[in-house]
Order: sequence, then structure tokens, then C-alpha cells
Amino acid sequence: MGKVFDAVSEDVAAFIAKQKLFFVATAPREGGHVNVSPKGLDSFVLQGPNRAAYLDLTGSGAETIAHLRENGRITIMFCAFEGLPNIVRLYGRGRAVLRDDPEYAALGATLHERAMESSGARSIVVIEIDRVSTSCGYGVPLMEHTGERAILDEWAVQKGDAGVRGYWAEKNVSSIDGLPAIDPPPAT
Repeated sequence: MGKVFDAVSEDVAAFIAKQKLFFVATAPREGGHVNVSPKGLDSFVLQGPNRAAYLDLTGSGAETIAHLRENGRITIMFCAFEGLPNIVRLYGRGRAVLRDDPEYAALGATLHERAMESSGARSIVVIEIDRVSTSCGYGVPLMEHTGERAILDEWAVQKGDAGVRGYWAEKNVSSIDGLPAIDPPPAT
């Protein structure tokens, strides 16, 4: 039977710390497309019972950033793919702190060092958690984690900082619904 809490307990925090994969869900205020993105690479960290952050890596879209700019709503979901079945959802308000923001370095110091080594880092998403729910997870399959993919980081290293920023300017300025995401660089 599912349970609801107003903060992350020690038991839930211990479960989260063991997970290799989590899912991020956001949506525009009205209409548009709901976005669900899988995340990994040891990029999530709890910063307290009602606060979390994760490293947002460069992707083909910037839906999460756009939705957070528009309305701040975010849900994070963790599933047990090994061991006892369990699902944890963290609900709250989020914001994306972009790589050029002065707050980024201080936030980065709270993340796992391995995550911060990624050349494809785009922002750090900070979440103020106001609801935590657990459910059984009986329908989630058992799967084995065999490693992380290096493709995104290799791509970013090959592009270099200027190339990654150029990619943001081309692909991450707005969401698929036209909401603003990453501000384009100023015209020179």
C-alpha cells in the first residue's frame, strides 16, 4: 500500500542513494506535451529532507528547463530494478541553474564528483520537495545494471565548450511547444 510523506525519510534516502536510474517528469502549464526523461550517471543527490539536485546534461531538447521556467512543477521517480520492489516519487518545485550562473559552482560542489566531470553539463536542477510518495513497484521488472554509457561525454569532449554552446543555441533555446528554455547567446 502506498504512503505519503511531507519529507524524505532516512529509509527513503537510503533507497534513493542505491538507485542508478531516475525519471524526471515536467509539463507546461496548459496544453502542450508532458516530458519524461530518464537520468543516470550518478547525477542525483539529496541535499536535505526537502531539497534535492541533479546535474542536467545536454540533450536534444530542453523541455525540463522550459517547463521549470514557466511553472516550476517537477516530479522525480525512482524504481527498484533489483532487490525488493519499491517506487518513490518526489514532488515539488524546481529551477534550473545554468552553467554560467554564479550559483552553479557552489551547487556543483554538493553533487557527486563523478557527475560534475561531465563535459556535457548544461545546468543543475534544484528541487524543493513538498511531497514524497512510495508505492509497491510489483509490476517493475528485475534488471541488472551493467554500467554507464560514455557516449554523451565523448560527444561533448569532441565538440568542445564552444561546440556544445553552439548546440544549445541551435537545439535548446525553446521547448517543442515553443516555451523559452536556454536564452540564446547575445548577437555579436
